[in-house]
Amino acid sequence: MKNQRLFIILAAVIAILSIPLIAMQFTSEVEWTAFDFLVMGILLTTTGLLCEWILRKVKTTKGRITFCGLVLLGFFAVWVELATGNLINTICKLVYPIEG
Repeated sequence: MKNQRLFIILAAVIAILSIPLIAMQFTSEVEWTAFDFLVMGILLTTTGLLCEWILRKVKTTKGRITFCGLVLLGFFAVWVELATGNLINTICKLVYPIEG
């Protein structure tokens, strides 16, 4: 069962990365480089493996949901920052508003 989940995680990473690869064949609006695929592959694999580790180590359902949710929140925060570069600036403006 545990090895089957690892296989599913890796297959999901490949499937998700194939979406922009296929889109690049049909439109010029999607322009990913090899570096983009590498970074997103590392990000997706790390997220999946962290959730797998949490599922193995945390015994309660509430704990699993909480910690996996935090990992996913971190994934989305990094993804948004890499895609737009605006997340950190927005957070800084909320924390340290500049008057004037």
